[in-house]
Amino acid sequence: MPASRTRPRLNPSGRFDPPGGMADNPGMLTIDFANCLSDRVGSHGLDPSALDPSSEAAASAASLTRRLAATRGKGWERWRDLPHGDMRRDHLRDVAAIAARCKGKFDNLVVLGIGGSALGNIALQAALHPATYNLLPDSLRPGPRVFVVDNVDPAHFKSVLAFCEASPGGLQRTLFNVVSKSGETAETAAQFMVIRDLLKRRLGPNYKSNVVAVTDPKAGTMRKICDAEGLDTLPVPEGVGGRFSVLSPVGLFSAAMAGIDIAALLDGAAAMDSLCSKEQLLANPAALIAFLLVELGTSKGKCNHVMMPYSNNLYLLADWFRQLWAESLGKEVDLRGDKVYAGFTPIKALGTTDQHSQVQLYREGPNDKAFCLLEVESFGDHDLTIPTGLGVDAIKYLEGKSMAALLNAEKRATEYALVESQRPNFTIKWPRIDAHHVGQFIYLWEVVTAYAGLMLNIDAYNQPAVETGKIATFGLMGRAGYEKHKAAVERTLGTTKWVV
Repeated sequence: MPASRTRPRLNPSGRFDPPGGMADNPGMLTIDFANCLSDRVGSHGLDPSALDPSSEAAASAASLTRRLAATRGKGWERWRDLPHGDMRRDHLRDVAAIAARCKGKFDNLVVLGIGGSALGNIALQAALHPATYNLLPDSLRPGPRVFVVDNVDPAHFKSVLAFCEASPGGLQRTLFNVVSKSGETAETAAQFMVIRDLLKRRLGPNYKSNVVAVTDPKAGTMRKICDAEGLDTLPVPEGVGGRFSVLSPVGLFSAAMAGIDIAALLDGAAAMDSLCSKEQLLANPAALIAFLLVELGTSKGKCNHVMMPYSNNLYLLADWFRQLWAESLGKEVDLRGDKVYAGFTPIKALGTTDQHSQVQLYREGPNDKAFCLLEVESFGDHDLTIPTGLGVDAIKYLEGKSMAALLNAEKRATEYALVESQRPNFTIKWPRIDAHHVGQFIYLWEVVTAYAGLMLNIDAYNQPAVETGKIATFGLMGRAGYEKHKAAVERTLGTTKWVV
């Protein structure tokens, strides 16, 4: 087909409609990205010709897709195989077996973890359950209450434990899901030590029935503890880093316990994988988003990336995205060893809430941001109709309209306002919020991150800056062998405190 026939095109409704792209796949998330282009936002956007099938970007996308195909399932890219084959089968089987053993025995599930061991769990629960899930009576909940404790704030942790102890059945009916590949992460290790001691004092030797650990299947401190004490375990798969692990038992176990369809999550991820394996830039949503954000960031100065869901359920997926984007792409050196200080700052916002708190800055402050808006086309049975009959002229226009229509009108208005201020933005549209589409979204952004890492020529899978803080903590807390790190902290920060 001639290039002119396959150029990106705007349909009469103003939607950007890439041929062969996500819009041609019913039941998939779709992307509207015309607002990232110069004919919408002027010099702050990209030239539409950059997306032409004969463009350098299209050729680069095809090359990078082949590179990712060659490395998938190897090294730190084993996460690509989580929705497929043996990994999928084994994880679904093992998670289901332990979830079945626990079914009906627990009123509370407390997940202990931090970073990638927690944010995915939180996002799944928030996306696929009502905000009042933990407040529902047992007869209306598909599983136990779920608490994810991802910090060592003692007041917060103690309040969760106190609630579990005070609830009917107490700790006897509370299951603790400890998520740590090594068992040496200070925060999760401390949490585990507290609950192990508490459970042993309350329940005696049978405490082990109240703990399920997700950890390294072969080695590590937590593996040794679990083997010695006979704790049930599920694997953190080899080659799957924390921020890419939500579709493994790290996230699947708590989801299954709370009645989430984990097979549908993986089905959605597998469907997205099919699209993200296409070599054509406009048919591959991950390559497309990565190109837009990297190019806007590096050539247009849009180094802050705002994710703004127009759904409270999707808000904490933006938290999960922040870790993925920041920890993967924020790197001092590239693969050649040159100092590049790569990366973009991820920011979360909530529509419509942040139209009344952040949009003033977004429109009239520094034009250094690109925006990803999330829109839900159908809220199904959860929608509400605004009643008639109040008789007040100023708000009569709302009568008989649905709350979802108002929410999406607000989103459309914000999109328009951003374009009026020449702020590049794109929209990911969800047909509805369910496990299948959540799985699509998670997998999409994981592949976007892999593409972005290649485009920036950095290692998207390491996190050396995080390790500095970890080993400094070891030294400050008195771990043997880390004395020099404590000394380094004290040399750098000193002991004098300046107080005004």
